[in-house]
Parts: sequence; C-alpha cells; structure tokens
Amino acid sequence: MPAPKRIPDDLLHGPFTPAMALAMGISEKVLRGSRFVRLFPCVWVHVDHPMTNLDWIVASEHAMPERAQLSHVSRIQRLGLDFGQLRPFHFTIAGDHHLTIADIFLHRTELLPPLDEGGVTPATAFIQLCATARMIDAIIVGDWLLRGGHLSVLEVAEVARRDDWRPGARQVRAVLSHLDTGSRSPKESESRAVLVFAGLPRPEVNKNVHDSCGAFLGCGDLVYLLWKLLVEYEGRQHEGDLHQWNIDIDRYRGFRDEGWQYVQVTSEKLRTPKKLVSEVFAQLVRGGYDGPPPVFAARWNALFGPIVVHRNSPQRAAG
Repeated sequence: MPAPKRIPDDLLHGPFTPAMALAMGISEKVLRGSRFVRLFPCVWVHVDHPMTNLDWIVASEHAMPERAQLSHVSRIQRLGLDFGQLRPFHFTIAGDHHLTIADIFLHRTELLPPLDEGGVTPATAFIQLCATARMIDAIIVGDWLLRGGHLSVLEVAEVARRDDWRPGARQVRAVLSHLDTGSRSPKESESRAVLVFAGLPRPEVNKNVHDSCGAFLGCGDLVYLLWKLLVEYEGRQHEGDLHQWNIDIDRYRGFRDEGWQYVQVTSEKLRTPKKLVSEVFAQLVRGGYDGPPPVFAARWNALFGPIVVHRNSPQRAAG
C-alpha cells in the first residue's frame, strides 16, 4: 500500500478551498479522505486543526463569491472583538443574488456601502450593527472600534448622513454622543453607560490622578474628580497575577491616603446594574455630590432595548 500523500504545511493550520489545495498538489479526492473535514461547500480543514472564531470567519469568506462582502457584526468580530453570536456569518452583496448556505446570512442591497480590503468598512459595519443592537451593546462596540482606530465619529456620521436610507443610519446618530475613545475595555464602557443612563454625572475616562503636591497616584478607569471618587473595573485577569495584585493594593492605598473613595466593579456587579449605580451614587454623596439621585425610568430602560429613533421617511432596500 502506498504511503499517504504528504500534506503541505499551509493546509494544516486553517481552512482552505479545493482550488488552494490543488495549487499545492492536493486533489479533492485526498480532501475527501479521513484527514480532512468539510466546513462549508468547497471549504475544508485538516481534522487536527483546532478551529478558532477567526478561522470560522475565514472559512465563511472562502465559501462565498468574491463580490459578497463580510459585513455587520461578522466584520467587527474579524477585527478581534469577542462580541455577540458568531453564527450566522453576515455578508452583503449588491443585486438580487440568491445563495443559501447553512450558517451564512446574505444581505442584499441596491448599492454596496463603503468597502475596504476586509469587506464593508468598520464604520459601515457599526452602522449595520446599530440597526438591531441594544443601545448598551452599541456603546460597547463603538467604544472598542474608536479605541482601536478602526473608525472615527466623523466618518460614521458622514456615512450615515450620505446613506441615510440604510438600516442603522438613523439609529447610529443616537449612539455617537455616548461614545468615548478613551475606554480601554468593554466592561469599562458598560460601567460608564449604566451610570450615565441612570442620570449620574458622566465620569472622565482613564484619567490620571495626582495628589495635592502634584505627584502621580494612578490612572483611574472612571473618575469623578470633583467628588474624589474612582470607579474601577476589576477583571479576572488580576486574580492570577500576584504582581499586579500587589501593585493594585499599593495604588489603592495611595488613593485612600489622599482622601479618594473608590467603587470596585466586577462582572457580577454589572449583572445587577441598579445596585451598582446606587453604590456609586452613595459614594458620590459621601464626597459632597448634591445632585439628583439616579432615575430608573424611560431613559434607563432605553439603554437595554433596541435603539429607538423617529423616522420621517421610509428606508429602502436592506444593506
């Protein structure tokens, strides 16, 4: 019995098409053997390769015609954000093209939106996301895209103005004023959003704090300078990092010595956001805040629902 055909290294570490394999001397007959798995029609992967989310997105790209553009949340996930459901994979195509592939959603449009080498532009993908996203999720994603330099507020506003008929164009306008390029993590963005939508003052984001002599104390996640209050998100990455844990202890000691209070936020606390907001409000009052208490009414509820806008004119074909 002849030895199994040697598989080129490039075919061992990610999805590929039969054409790509044939260019390396591997026929489709070999692909149909036990060493490979079919992911989509005409997309294969080596059986021993552990598929990542990015691998799945790349595989979906291989499964689609070239003129279909990666779009919506899939385009944002390809940039590296772990957010939302991976499936279905979203693509946008111009014209009345019909193609049915499991786990792939093909959006059809009269006119393609702005594109780049990865599909629709990140600004376009963000607008598409806002058509169906909750306000809080749009803020989280928008902050991340801003922080990474994937888009600018001006770019998004201009695309939404020019193509105001596209789904999401009106919704995104309601989001832009709530974004902050200084946010360093999705959880920081979420924490800021719940405070602001409850009616508390908007904190400064990732602001350097100094003592009375001007010496640097640290950089606070969310800072209320006037009331000497820090709101700090504590991620699980600190739990196993003894060095960082000790740094944080010294850092908080320095804040306390200068009369600063702080509220530590965790994922568990964000699951009960009203309780978190009330804790921050109590600390603000302790620091001298005499503004109104938080309000958990219409504006608060809007944070956790789809972005509501008033439409003066109908929107045209999807895209």
